[in-house]
Amino acid sequence: MKKRDINQINEKIDNGEANIYTAEEFKKLIKEDSAPTFEDVDVVTTGTCGVMSGTAAILNFIVSEPGEFIRADKVYLNGVPAYAGPCPNEWLGEVDVILHGTAHSLNDKNYGGGFLLKDIMEGKSIDVVVESVDGKTIENTITREDINRAQIVGSRMAFKNYTAFTNPGSEAVSSIFAAVPLEGNLSGLTFSGCGDLNPLENDLPHNVIKTGKKVLLNDAEAFILGDGTRSNPQKPNLMLSGDLTQMNPYYFGGFKTGEGGEIFNTVAIPIPVLTEEIYNNLLITDSDVNLPVADIKGRHLPLTETNYYQLWKDYDLRPQFDRNKCLTCDSCDVEKVCPTNAFSAKNLDLSRCFGCGMCANFCKHDAFDMNVGSIDLEIEDNSVNIPIICRQSDRLRANKLSLKLKKMIKSGEFKL
Repeated sequence: MKKRDINQINEKIDNGEANIYTAEEFKKLIKEDSAPTFEDVDVVTTGTCGVMSGTAAILNFIVSEPGEFIRADKVYLNGVPAYAGPCPNEWLGEVDVILHGTAHSLNDKNYGGGFLLKDIMEGKSIDVVVESVDGKTIENTITREDINRAQIVGSRMAFKNYTAFTNPGSEAVSSIFAAVPLEGNLSGLTFSGCGDLNPLENDLPHNVIKTGKKVLLNDAEAFILGDGTRSNPQKPNLMLSGDLTQMNPYYFGGFKTGEGGEIFNTVAIPIPVLTEEIYNNLLITDSDVNLPVADIKGRHLPLTETNYYQLWKDYDLRPQFDRNKCLTCDSCDVEKVCPTNAFSAKNLDLSRCFGCGMCANFCKHDAFDMNVGSIDLEIEDNSVNIPIICRQSDRLRANKLSLKLKKMIKSGEFKL
């Protein structure tokens, strides 16, 4: 079997001779029947972006002068509960907290940890309330500059396998797997996953993606801590960790669902092509990547199966907004359902847009032009066509971070 070692690849990188492709570039060549051979590809940068519920942040910040309170009992950031500890920081006026990306504000179920972390990294002022063990309440305001340390730990990231969901019942079902309660009678489908761009789709079993390896997490250098908490050989995922203060808020943030705010992240991982086995695993394309379609209420009871080509094809990754069609509604449905709050006051902020497709599906006046697609399925011996109403993964961000990683490797900024 043909093979090379990492030193040979690094030498080619240092000499400017390495052939490095993003997963998007490599898959396009495969589909055009012009894929480079094993000898002609050294590294492929893979990526994924989507809702990753198992995300938490460990934060340390000062809330008062020393001596004002013994230690924190309860902590709230913009109304979002964070868990004090593990260090008591007795009489120091500072707190260590663990903040869950899925924690919801006491005042607004749709505002939670993901939105809060994005607000922090965008430099916004954050209201802090500390209830201490000695019965005091300390209120203060902090910004990014007041945070001494902030580390993201993702317990389940970069999932290889997902499930698409629809609702065959008659009543709407509220779920974290849909941006709004999913209407019944097979009226819509929601799904996650970046298909053939996903790191773990391109490295089975873990030949390269191993504990201790460097990755990009939200545009910051991070490391693989090991397999995720619900990882198994059939459905692997990763535990990752990186410095929040180095991350780019474009690549992460909150995502509203039918059950409140979630958090999305973007991960890019390099695949050095060391052996023919690693090369052959990279030849997978969207049409080869199957995923079950399940009842959103049953979840683990597949109704049928599809593949990522049927879900992504050449469908649009972003909407086109026609302000002239945006009429004055008493209450804007798009503002209500947009998972990332990218649309407000007749303005579409594409830097916050996730490409989920909700705007195109819910605008009464067709102000958003976006082909999100539909899918033909066989369910209980019936042929049905179901519109795709919500995507909880974003291939545009995944591609952008994969391209960023490619450039960093070529420049020597990211060492393999």
